[in-house]
Amino acid sequence: MGGGSESSSNYSDSEIVFFGIDNIHAMRESLIRLRDYLDTHGATSSDGMSSFLRHGGWTWGGGNLSSMSASVSTLGDSGWLIHVQSVLAGSAWIAARVALEAASVLVHCSDGWDRTTQLVSLASLLLDPYYRTIKGFQALIEKDWLAFGHPFADRVGMPSVSGSGSMPLELSRQYSTGSLPSPVRQMSGSQASQAPSSSHAQNNYSPIFLQWVDCVSQLMRMYPLAFEFSSAFLVDLVDSVFSCRFGNFLCNSEQERQEAGVFDACGCLWAYMADLRASSGGRHVHYNPFYESSQHDGPLLPPAAALAPTLWPQFHLRWACPLESQAGELESQCRNMSKRYSELQKAKEEAEARAREANATLESLASDLRNEKRISSSAVDLAKKASKENAAIKRAVQSLGCKVHFSGDGDCTVDIESNPTEIPQKSVYSSSMDESRGTASNNEKSDLSVSATVLADDVSDHPVSGVCESLCPLRTRDGGCRWPNAGCAQFGSQFIGLRANFDAFDRLSIYDSYFQPE
Repeated sequence: MGGGSESSSNYSDSEIVFFGIDNIHAMRESLIRLRDYLDTHGATSSDGMSSFLRHGGWTWGGGNLSSMSASVSTLGDSGWLIHVQSVLAGSAWIAARVALEAASVLVHCSDGWDRTTQLVSLASLLLDPYYRTIKGFQALIEKDWLAFGHPFADRVGMPSVSGSGSMPLELSRQYSTGSLPSPVRQMSGSQASQAPSSSHAQNNYSPIFLQWVDCVSQLMRMYPLAFEFSSAFLVDLVDSVFSCRFGNFLCNSEQERQEAGVFDACGCLWAYMADLRASSGGRHVHYNPFYESSQHDGPLLPPAAALAPTLWPQFHLRWACPLESQAGELESQCRNMSKRYSELQKAKEEAEARAREANATLESLASDLRNEKRISSSAVDLAKKASKENAAIKRAVQSLGCKVHFSGDGDCTVDIESNPTEIPQKSVYSSSMDESRGTASNNEKSDLSVSATVLADDVSDHPVSGVCESLCPLRTRDGGCRWPNAGCAQFGSQFIGLRANFDAFDRLSIYDSYFQPE
């Protein structure tokens, strides 16, 4: 209301602090002088002339050294760095009071949407590490700048939307194409002083948002590990604001943007940047390769001696001093090294995976080899056991006066002789496992069933026949045999040493032997 400020005596336990930050008009004039300084003393200028050809052709080797000193003095006369330092100091004071004393701080200026927004948003950036991430920084701008009502259209010098009466405001699409040049580039030197002061846009134009982003870049220089985003991200952000390409920063308030249908007619800056980062992943130029969230997980409280700002080279010097503005080359090299490291790490993981697969295959082959050796050893043991059994059978049969001849298919021929002069009587002997399920269930796996077929017509005179008659009740006097399945019991007696097939006896009827009439 034009009444000045209130007295702190009316409020207990409180104090009033003036930060001495100039108004929007002083900021506008300061930026104009800064642009004149860069255009005059930079390596190149807007007229395309090199600095070595201006001012009488002075050079570092033997030119006018006083002009170099004068250029440095001109930078100080612009006052831009002084204003940046004032905003940084005020924000650091607010952050210190909140972090160290848990104090409540009320911030206000003439209108409340310029210096207030600068101080509060910058103090929030110092206090909360979330706002130092990309998503948090976007939320901070949406909260303290866009939703709070900073008049971007007036401060940036954008053309205003048109509308009348109850008709909704309409926004021409040409405003989002970036065809309008920035007022910062249009005005310089005497042209700015000759601009009509009655123009509403010129009176309200002021680089408030640019100055705030410049302050953020100063904090990034002091704390290079505390911010997820890089200086290139800030440059793209400021260029997008001045280009009018996106609808986020059009109009003077949230209400005007909604009534003008900005969000339907124009693209979103945050979505555009998110798509750019998604195309390159974590190695995009918007990411700070030195970011370490664990190093600065609390408030940033810079001391007064650290609040000495310098020109933001990536933004202010990119046209006037192209080579000197390449301070981001170190970040680029680090980003390339990080990319190479990621590729090597990926190759290492793939090699380790292949090595694990090879080891698993070798272990499987070793296990199979052990199984084969175990099976081979078992087969050798079974072969030795079978050889011993065959030898025992051969000796037992030969003890009865028989000659045994084994063939390759497992069959053998048994020659039975009563005396050397008689014609040998031949029989066929075959050793095999019992094929009957009932027999296999009662006998052990190592038992043998022996079957023999006598080929001679008359075996009554053979000495074995007497033994057979004395042991087998089914042996008839005429030399016949009523043994089931034509199997002879003489090869199952104790004289040979083999077990007889007693299941065959069990299947015989008692009337078939003892109670049969003679």
